[in-house]
Amino acid sequence: MSSQPPPPRSLGAVPVAAHGHSISQGRRTELPPESADAVVALDQVLAAHGGRLDPGAASEIDLVCASHPDFLDAWARRGQAAYLAGERVAAYAYARVGYHRGLDRLRRHGWGGTGEVRWSDRGNRGFLRSLQLLMLSAAAIGERDEALRCRTFLLDLDPEDGIGVGAWPEPADGELVGADRLA
Repeated sequence: MSSQPPPPRSLGAVPVAAHGHSISQGRRTELPPESADAVVALDQVLAAHGGRLDPGAASEIDLVCASHPDFLDAWARRGQAAYLAGERVAAYAYARVGYHRGLDRLRRHGWGGTGEVRWSDRGNRGFLRSLQLLMLSAAAIGERDEALRCRTFLLDLDPEDGIGVGAWPEPADGELVGADRLA
């Protein structure tokens, strides 16, 4: 028996996509539904503003985020409101909160960095909406490489492309796209 440790495994032997996560088709993770209280609170804010993410809605969504800090869709919607107001850095920050909290939740539900996370599964929408906003806001602040990684990640996670990013041109540095592209 040798006292030498085995040689390190080559990182090239592990299939990893450009966004840094390996995706294997077939394994699918669905997050459970968000808290009913949180969903009702956000729905009431959106209804009160006619579905628009205007500055008044943004300040009310802040309260939803503070009351339900683990509610992924509240972070995504707050980021969308910042994005639509031209607040690129704030939108990026809100998107990152939703994205990272979403990754943590996916891991707690067995994702482990591989497999599909589809838009058609309602519990996944807050995470995917945050990732989409991260893509758009990264492009808007000139982080094109990150925007492209996010785009690839979205397409890898959801081969059905429920958000529809596959039909869009690749994001360009400094580009701030319209509300029609927000999921």
